[in-house]
Amino acid sequence: MQAHASEPEVLNCKGLTMEFTDERKQRFKALDDVSISIGRGAVTGLIGPDGAGKTTFIRLAAGLFMPKSGTIQVLGFDVATHPRAVQSRVGYMPQKFGLYEDLTVLENLNLYADLHGIQRKTRSERYRQLMQMTNLDRFTNRLAGRLSGGMKQKLGLACTLVSTPDLLLLDEPTVGVDPLSRRELWEIVYTLVREQGITVLLSTSYLDEAERCDKTVLLFQGKVLATGSPSQISAIANGKSFRIDTPAPLKPRQLQARLVGADGIVDAVLDGSHVRIVTSGNNPISENPAVEGLTMSSILPRFEDGFMILLRGIAGKGVESIRPPLPSHAVSAAENAENVVVEVHDLFKRFGNFTAVENVSFNVRKGEIFGLLGPNGAGKSTTFRMLCGLLPASSGKLRVAGVDLRQARASARQRIGYVAQKFSLYGQLTVMENLEFFASAYGLRKSRKKERIDWALTQFGLETRIGSAGSELPGGYKQRLAMACALMHEPDILFLDEPTSGVDPLARREFWSRINTLADQGVTIIVTTHFMEEAEYCDRLVIMVDGRVLASGTPMFIRGKALSQKGGEPTMEEAFIGIVEAFRMTAEDVKHDAPN
Repeated sequence: MQAHASEPEVLNCKGLTMEFTDERKQRFKALDDVSISIGRGAVTGLIGPDGAGKTTFIRLAAGLFMPKSGTIQVLGFDVATHPRAVQSRVGYMPQKFGLYEDLTVLENLNLYADLHGIQRKTRSERYRQLMQMTNLDRFTNRLAGRLSGGMKQKLGLACTLVSTPDLLLLDEPTVGVDPLSRRELWEIVYTLVREQGITVLLSTSYLDEAERCDKTVLLFQGKVLATGSPSQISAIANGKSFRIDTPAPLKPRQLQARLVGADGIVDAVLDGSHVRIVTSGNNPISENPAVEGLTMSSILPRFEDGFMILLRGIAGKGVESIRPPLPSHAVSAAENAENVVVEVHDLFKRFGNFTAVENVSFNVRKGEIFGLLGPNGAGKSTTFRMLCGLLPASSGKLRVAGVDLRQARASARQRIGYVAQKFSLYGQLTVMENLEFFASAYGLRKSRKKERIDWALTQFGLETRIGSAGSELPGGYKQRLAMACALMHEPDILFLDEPTSGVDPLARREFWSRINTLADQGVTIIVTTHFMEEAEYCDRLVIMVDGRVLASGTPMFIRGKALSQKGGEPTMEEAFIGIVEAFRMTAEDVKHDAPN
């Protein structure tokens, strides 16, 4: 591909301000006096919670918005006066990239090449390089709609690169894809930087991905909170990061719930079978009553630790703390362990000649958090929809809340709550109208309906958003509303299909605080997720590939199948990738050894 120009600064902005009008017709600043510079041949990450201004900044850099005030120059051009010159040299991949699902991979490439005016005689070599880079060369004739989520992202990236841009803008490029696909996308990004000199600016909600960037820019409520290398952000937490052993009989998630929000503790997250905490540093950790009697050790800080210190440090300026837990009643572990509420045995689902789910078996007990994991296209969403009664099984045994789903799916649905991957809200309805609709759909009437709506507004912090349209809510608030609607009728079992995909780290922490409390109340939680650190919250889980269960057990058991790349206890991500890659290598060997 062609060599790239060598401006000393690929992007430079000073005093950049951008305003919009919200649903209440009030003006607000999406960006407020932002000044950033980005050098050539590096990966810069935009990090921040929902509403921080990440997407707005990327769209300004792409020449799609004009700033209210201030200046932004991209590749030597002023965006306000030369937007087309900028657009001709920039590649922009938005969160929802516009693939045409009824066109093949090759037809999508041709469409974007036509839009960029790429000469037909130069396309074949460019396509060959792009298909080889993204490992899509075997799928050029497959319809885009039949690709897995990770493959769609890679095709979207290939289409963005058809014009050989100097600056590549990626808005949340890895949302909704599994760890293997994330790793492959990052390998592509760094191949572009190393071999072709492309400069990359991306936004991400994965804080571990921020550590892969050369430079990070932390945004909060439209302002730059901090800039620097990942190591500089991590250093903010020097001497403030600790690992705590989980004492019996507590589960790690129960210890984590106990430590969240304790005085002097900025953050508490699961770290394998341990809990990782970050302290404010105001007082010695040994004097903190929250950790009295616990065994702990000092550990090296990571980007996430510094990030949370910065955000919690301005809690009085708009960062919301996790709300008090839901009212609970004690449910004994013994009671839960003996009460199986979901039974799956020899489950199959066929679509014509294609088998999406094959011979799947597991059970889930009352009050458990149970995880369904797997790469894109593994069959977990199909399994999930059968468990919810939204899709009939082809064969096998499937009982949920004592009901045979092959006989009475409708009656089972009255006992379950469901949060869909894309949040099953009505975007044109307000928060209040969504709550009223779901309350009525679940059969709630009069005083009971009002009581539950009031509960939802208070418990999920939606009081100030009553009149906001569902489609206009930030991601974290959409998640809150979806959860409130799903819990309106107090279900026994809650199904969550990738509920934190695309949601910022603060909202994810709030979400799991609620889930922990619900499970301790005796509500059964079944969840799919691509965040491997979230899989640690599960009491048990299964990993699926190609419609089959490859591994099942506790997080500790699953991690035991992996070797750590960094020494010490292996991570869930290492275990996941190891299990999936081993299966695929075996399948490839079988394919090669099969007689023609």
